[in-house]
Amino acid sequence: MPDRERASILADLAPPYTIHMPRPQTAPIVFCSPHSGRLYTRHFLSQSRLDPQALRKSEDCYVDDLYACAAGLGAPLIAARFPRAYLDVNREPYELDPHLFGDPLPDYANTQSIRVAGGLGTVARIVADGEEIYATALGLDAVLERINLLYVPFHRALADLLSATCRTFGYAILIDCHSMPSQPSTQSSGPRPDFVLGDRFGVSCDLRITRFVRDCLQKQRYDVQLNRPYAGGYITEHYGKPLKGIHALQIEVNRGLYVDETTFRTTSGYEPLKADIEHLCRRMVTELPLIVERRLAAE
Repeated sequence: MPDRERASILADLAPPYTIHMPRPQTAPIVFCSPHSGRLYTRHFLSQSRLDPQALRKSEDCYVDDLYACAAGLGAPLIAARFPRAYLDVNREPYELDPHLFGDPLPDYANTQSIRVAGGLGTVARIVADGEEIYATALGLDAVLERINLLYVPFHRALADLLSATCRTFGYAILIDCHSMPSQPSTQSSGPRPDFVLGDRFGVSCDLRITRFVRDCLQKQRYDVQLNRPYAGGYITEHYGKPLKGIHALQIEVNRGLYVDETTFRTTSGYEPLKADIEHLCRRMVTELPLIVERRLAAE
């Protein structure tokens, strides 16, 4: 039993998520912020060859706060408390990088995914700019402990929110909230837009939902792209099943709009962006249900 890992998680990361729950829930929407956690435990920092500032390069800085209006608008918001550099819940549960481990991996581990190949599996090998996180190999038991104590409860809670929403409203809309670096990793990629909407190229939600959110943002004079370079990760893919009544849309916001990407301090753009996101959320909770319900009535 990896006692130090377990003790660190239970002492510093329990519970592993927060849920801001409206009373009552009046909108069939669930907001999720899986990458904005910023509790870097002493045990994790002792394992890492990087300092806390470098580890934050993978963090979706303040995204949970940008969407903090959700509960006041009648929709729950779930946010991870642990950082993405420690454990990424927007991956399959066992996308494990064999280069990270001193032990052989179990047969059920997915060691061949594109995300693992890029160093960004369930337990990341690198931070966003490619720096290696760990000084030495990890023990498999310790990583499985992270997954059991953090990943599993987070996804159970998210699934419960979506199930409860479906029972109440007959369907659910999951808005998966992220941020992206302002600069691409390669010069050939071109400048990043203000927002990227990912619906798995039309698979994870009704296209009218995607178009509605795009149109709202464009009316606010933001540059919006669809599915490129981010079409949606595991959460969007796993939960977005329109034929089963759950629509999932990923929203990526450019960090350059609101944060200094060197110091991770908010800039003068933070409050205007937060106000615009609140306006977007307000429109989503009032108008998206009409879009989905008209479709259901037509069917």
